[in-house]
Amino acid sequence: MDRGSERDTSPGRGVGDTGAGRIPLAVVVVDRAGLVSHWSSGARRLFGVDRQDAVGHPAADLLPVSGALPEQPHDMPDTATPHAYAAYDGPGPDLESSLGGHTGYATAGRARLAPPRQDAGGERLDVLWWAYPLVGPGPSRLLVLAADATRLRDERGYDDETAERIAPGFARHTELPASVELERRLPDILPSMGPGLSARIVSQILELGYPVLEFSQFDRVPVTPYWGVPRRPGRTRAQAVVPQERVAAAVVPAGAELDLEYAAVRERLEFLNEVSSGIGSSLDLGETIREVTSAAVPRFADFAGTHLRAAVLAGEGFPDGPPDTSTVMFRVWVEHNDEPGRWDDTVPVGEAFAFPEHTPFYQCMVTGEPVLVPQVTAELSERISGEFEKRDLRPLIGGRSLLIVPLKARNVVLGFMVLMRRPDRAQFDDIDRTTGAELAARAGLVLDNARMYTYQENVADTLQDSMLPQVAPRMAGCDIATRYLPGTRLGRIGGDWFDTIKLPGSRTALVVGDVMGHGLNSAAMMGQLRTAVQTMATMETPPAQLLRNLDDLARRLGDTYLATCLYAVYDPIRGELTLANAGHIPPVLVRAEDGSSELLDLPTGAPVGVGGVPFEAVRVKVAPGDRLVLCTDGLVEVRGTDIGEGLAALCESAAHPAASMDDACDTIIRALNPRGGRKDDVALLMARLNGIPDDHVAEWRLDADPREVARARRLVRARLLDWGLPQTVETAELLVSEVVTNAVRHAAGDGIGLRVVRTDALLFEVTDHEPALPAMLAAGPYEESGRGLRVVSRLAKEWGASASGHRKTVWFEQIIHIS
Repeated sequence: MDRGSERDTSPGRGVGDTGAGRIPLAVVVVDRAGLVSHWSSGARRLFGVDRQDAVGHPAADLLPVSGALPEQPHDMPDTATPHAYAAYDGPGPDLESSLGGHTGYATAGRARLAPPRQDAGGERLDVLWWAYPLVGPGPSRLLVLAADATRLRDERGYDDETAERIAPGFARHTELPASVELERRLPDILPSMGPGLSARIVSQILELGYPVLEFSQFDRVPVTPYWGVPRRPGRTRAQAVVPQERVAAAVVPAGAELDLEYAAVRERLEFLNEVSSGIGSSLDLGETIREVTSAAVPRFADFAGTHLRAAVLAGEGFPDGPPDTSTVMFRVWVEHNDEPGRWDDTVPVGEAFAFPEHTPFYQCMVTGEPVLVPQVTAELSERISGEFEKRDLRPLIGGRSLLIVPLKARNVVLGFMVLMRRPDRAQFDDIDRTTGAELAARAGLVLDNARMYTYQENVADTLQDSMLPQVAPRMAGCDIATRYLPGTRLGRIGGDWFDTIKLPGSRTALVVGDVMGHGLNSAAMMGQLRTAVQTMATMETPPAQLLRNLDDLARRLGDTYLATCLYAVYDPIRGELTLANAGHIPPVLVRAEDGSSELLDLPTGAPVGVGGVPFEAVRVKVAPGDRLVLCTDGLVEVRGTDIGEGLAALCESAAHPAASMDDACDTIIRALNPRGGRKDDVALLMARLNGIPDDHVAEWRLDADPREVARARRLVRARLLDWGLPQTVETAELLVSEVVTNAVRHAAGDGIGLRVVRTDALLFEVTDHEPALPAMLAAGPYEESGRGLRVVSRLAKEWGASASGHRKTVWFEQIIHIS
């Protein structure tokens, strides 16, 4: 019956000249476990089961789950089961497939059922039903509508063929916006449904154009867009209906065309859209892998396993060339809805292996195309299982439907995803192959984005680590601790740096700097300035002069090169700091005597690169145990607050007692960076100035006389024995003899200085008034000279020479062996 060409939408009127009768409609909602979660009063009247006996019970025991059971006799007893149906060539799949979640599209059918009502005298019901899948994250899976087909025949005069094409129809309501009207009314119609489910169903009609059912008092319930299903493959027609006053629902003859295949495709597009919005929320590679894998289960598959090439997982560059039998793949994540732990031992996450040839996994990997196996046969299961040693995959994959889709980016295979469905679920088909390929394509893009981000982070970390020094925790007369925190803006690299430099005379240079700006350019300038500071420091350039030279260098590098720098030299023998500042924040000195802390008052100067600004050096006396704290302004400066507040907090936290230097650094970081959200880089250097005791230092004056070489050996021997180091005497005498001999031969002016300092090692220094630095010579086999420095280089831990003014110092270190 097709009378949809003219429609009268006024209340109480039919469609065209055919009115819609008052046919009660049963409304049932089924959850993902197959249990009834909503049972309307219409369902109670139609099926004869009270709500309390229906909700929470299996829907298959209450609804027509099959349309092709044997014909039952008319005099069947009242004790017949509720799912004893007559044989009937009903349209479409039976309701059992929809209840089991095996169909992703709407279905409809007809069945005759002997209800459990005692007052029915065993008489069977002729039921028309429609099942609409509910999508989304909620627990509800299916909306089932049912009507009494006998009433359609008896009251409306519809024959069987017409009744089969009866379907819930479209209706419009213009008084309120659709979302407001539907969301407001739906919980009133179905009170046990709740606002969450109602809002989700409402969103389906608004986004996908789902039809609505007309309920009493002009209320409407949205359902999915499959009004009716024909008896044979073809198309369905449905007509719009108008609200009927005080009726459970209106049903009308079909009229408008709908292609079921198109509807199925639309459902898959909806799934892909949901997947796209749910993956790629993070650039973290691990989180992205979990999102991608979880997106397929359980809606599309019962099992999903993601495998990636080793280079991708390691965050390295883009993989080279296509994969082959030697390509190592990592199983990076597995999701399934089987019982917990079933897959863990056989397909463990983190396993690395190369897939053998003649397997569908290898075929997908090398061709970059999806591989569909509708059902894994016993033979294929045996063959796949045989390729993997010491594990039996047959119980897990046998009988399942298998789909393997490549994860690609820029036409390069990054990995693949294994998807499987259990035997009790519909097998993968060609539409699923297309859907899976699109799922993999979108997943490949977000995985590649995460891979590139991980790769860039690794590059940034490597670059930053290469530019920051490996600071020794102990220097002569001081202990060192450092922290570097990359900023949260514009990448992970910047221009902040710290450094410690070993100087002659057991001294240590302590440096903190901050290149203005951020990113690669700042990091590159930082590397140049740090190298320049190291070079000038080892040449014993005085602090103020060093900053002047650094200023000149910065200006030669470019007009935009500006940096702050604080340079300090600690002399542990004298107990003295010499500091010079180029626009940097002042350091904090914590006194060991009383635990007080203070900002050192230094001439600030201007940042290096400004040019034409003088720099001054200041000397500060320190005591053993004092701590010096140097940092960059990222630690103390917060936008919108005065930097003085940050400096005060730095002083307070630096003075806090701590069990170790590392603990002291952590205390400062926690106090000034509690949530780790500072946008700028932070460099922190702390030095505990222990000093060197007077009795660990020995100094002598020697004449420029060859006979003083023997005296130098005697003096060193005696002092080392006094210190209880007899095992070091022989080597020390030899090395001192070689260095003093060179000084006697080449020195000019008054005398030679010899100093021995005991710290973790023995430091020997020989000073003379000849500024020219010594050099190792290539001595021939018969030459008497030129071998002294070679002996020193071979036997000493370290050695070096520096010049200052009109004199030079040659030094070497010797390891202390304590027996």
